Amino acid sequence: MKYIILTILILSINLHAKDYTQNKQTIEFIEMMSKKHNFEKSYLYHLFSDVAFQKTPLKLYGSSKKKQKKDSKIKRQVWHGSWDRYVKHKVTSKHIEQGVSFISKYQSTFDKVEKKYGVPTEYITAIIGIETIYGKYVGNYPVFDTLTTLAFEKNRRNEFFKKELEEFILLTYGLNINIKNVNGSYAGAIGLGQFMPSSYKYYGVDFNKDGEVNMFQPQDVIASVANYLHKHGWESDGKVATRVSYKGKRFQKYKTGFRTKYDRKTLKGIKPKHGQWNYDEKVRLIKLSKKRYDELWYGANNFYVITRYNNSSYYAMSIHKLAQKIKEKLSVKSNILASNQISSHNKNKDVVK
Repeated sequence: MKYIILTILILSINLHAKDYTQNKQTIEFIEMMSKKHNFEKSYLYHLFSDVAFQKTPLKLYGSSKKKQKKDSKIKRQVWHGSWDRYVKHKVTSKHIEQGVSFISKYQSTFDKVEKKYGVPTEYITAIIGIETIYGKYVGNYPVFDTLTTLAFEKNRRNEFFKKELEEFILLTYGLNINIKNVNGSYAGAIGLGQFMPSSYKYYGVDFNKDGEVNMFQPQDVIASVANYLHKHGWESDGKVATRVSYKGKRFQKYKTGFRTKYDRKTLKGIKPKHGQWNYDEKVRLIKLSKKRYDELWYGANNFYVITRYNNSSYYAMSIHKLAQKIKEKLSVKSNILASNQISSHNKNKDVVK
């Protein structure tokens, strides 16, 4: 019940009807869609004549340059314990247990996808789990209204959202679905994997061969997430990350983050905590700020690939952590099943005797 009430509150805060057909940018957009994609202008004018203005998404993207600089300074400040707070909501027992169930339900799809794209099942699952808890929370924002608001109301990413709006109109028209009935994130991301419309176009896979790419259909989503990682350079059987040691409790010796690469030989005083780590390529130093100390990790190329899905070291590390937890749980489950089968077999032998 509380989720229903929360949804109603979110929608009531965001909704009020607005006619965008008098907006100069919208008129230019309609002209472009008509010339470039042969859309009927009457159809587009009808769509844009009644748009539910989305206040919250605009607030998130509409900050001024002055405020952006202020926010940037705040982000650069050290907030000890930020990783503790972040991971607490991303890697939970619910994410792990439901991830294992999700894999069991679609095991045959995962087997085929992993073989084709080289991306391990647990990492695909972790992304779907953290994005939407396996499809349970795909977003309550009307995607057309959200993208329209962000495309034509002044904000720092107008051009990006115009392109996403173009792709979304093409997508829904091609699939013959009601454009006003699709909900998603505050940025217009769609489905179990939270693909933006442009990502849907370039990375979506019709894995169940029903003639359409459906981001709400698990088989298609599993393959599409794997395809996204594969096309961004995922190395099959490659490393992702390993924790390393350093002297002290807070790390400031080298620049950290997924954008900076190092030859491991140049990183003095840093070494893997758990023995050898057979990885010869350059690494990133990933710092996780905990309340009492900083955790430091080597991030491999596959770690960087995960950041292409979401531009955050914390996000990528939460995916890695959840994937490893799911893998461990699957291993335990497999061992228990094997033990029970051996036990059952031995009992049957005793009966025969």
